[in-house]
Amino acid sequence: MTLVAVHLVCGLPFLLLPLSQIWFVMCNKALPLSSRYRQALDYLYSQLPMFQRIGPAAFKKDLTNIRAFCEHLGHPEKDFPAIHIAGTNGKGSVAHALAAIFSASGFKTGLYTSPHYRDFRERVKLDGQLIPKKYVAEFVETHQPFCDELKPSYFEWTVALAFDYFAREKVDMAIIETGLGGRLDSTNILTPLLCIITNIGFDHTDMLGDTLPLIAGEKAGIIKPGIPVVIGETHPETLPVFAQKAAEQAAPITFADQAFRAFLKNKNETHANYEVVKNGSVLYDNLAVNLLGDYQHKNLCTVLQALDVFEKNYPALVPPGGLNIVEGLRDLTKRSNFIGRWQYLGHAPRILCDSAHNEDGIREALEGLRNIPHDKLHFVMGTVSDKPPGKVLALLPPDATYYFAKANIPRGLDAKILQSEAARFGLSGKHYSSVKRALAAARHRAKQDDLIFVGGSIFVVAEVV
Repeated sequence: MTLVAVHLVCGLPFLLLPLSQIWFVMCNKALPLSSRYRQALDYLYSQLPMFQRIGPAAFKKDLTNIRAFCEHLGHPEKDFPAIHIAGTNGKGSVAHALAAIFSASGFKTGLYTSPHYRDFRERVKLDGQLIPKKYVAEFVETHQPFCDELKPSYFEWTVALAFDYFAREKVDMAIIETGLGGRLDSTNILTPLLCIITNIGFDHTDMLGDTLPLIAGEKAGIIKPGIPVVIGETHPETLPVFAQKAAEQAAPITFADQAFRAFLKNKNETHANYEVVKNGSVLYDNLAVNLLGDYQHKNLCTVLQALDVFEKNYPALVPPGGLNIVEGLRDLTKRSNFIGRWQYLGHAPRILCDSAHNEDGIREALEGLRNIPHDKLHFVMGTVSDKPPGKVLALLPPDATYYFAKANIPRGLDAKILQSEAARFGLSGKHYSSVKRALAAARHRAKQDDLIFVGGSIFVVAEVV
């Protein structure tokens, strides 16, 4: 097939493309941007395997495609410094906190997280700003013919998009969150400056293993030769896994909870204030953090340990004390565009949502709910069909009123089935045709001093934030 040079396709000067591809791109460029963007999303959503929609069937235990895709792009994953984050819970909070701090410190900061709530572009951000629709549309238009043959997954598309965007924007730092696991996650073609594993719990056991050491082994797959790694929480079953992997890779390893402790002093509906102790000495006596949820003290320690290790290992990039931790944590939501985690949606009655969706996450969320004064708890709940709900349902309080709903994705568990399963655990409530209808019913029934909680799945929260 004849190849010709084309100027400025997806911002790439003199890119050699087949004539058929040039025709495809030029025809799309004639359309309004809104139409081109919608076509790009329709292509990604409807034609490609997508874990967010269909679950385990979309999971690829192979890095072949993402390597081929990034080779096609000119290896953008090699063109920016990065911090790579894995873990069962907390990795999104840690990622957003780090992004906010680096941004507040004057770094041009990219942030890649998944899944998204309302807008696909939440996955790829630059200093808190969503990736432009034009970039998404042109990226898909330009590379669709190549990918029609490669057949990458939806997640592989999004990772390649993020890496390409960060490379072309010449970010000073990219914070990259794994999607699932670590060892075979598409983001794991990076060679970062620092690796972080927040914690290990039971989630996606059908793909990652059904014991904590097996799951830890998958997460430990992000540990690279000679690259420092920070583990958020010390656990007797997982510590040997991480220690052995780090030793094999000659990677310096530290555990955040062995150096840092954070004690909640007080909080309101926007900030929590902590006393932070490092190695027995008070480091901050009143650190304001724009992250709510009582469980965030663990993530805060992970963030601070990660920054401490980063400064010590890369003084040329960040001199000691060179990061604006105070401002970054204080303005975290604004600087990183953070939503969906312990977020207040209304008052009188209080309405709160959180993305907790596995045993450890729900257990932490329930502890937080017990610390909020309220008369009666109303629980708007939905789950996904590929995870047995019993272990989560067994944790929920039987004295709450439940409003069962199916998230508007193919993976969503039918609300009637969830209601029936919940009844086995003494949980009573009605089922509803949508999350919004369930929340409306809870609003109608709840009194001023009651508390409404929306959770059980990130996809449930996505419909109300």
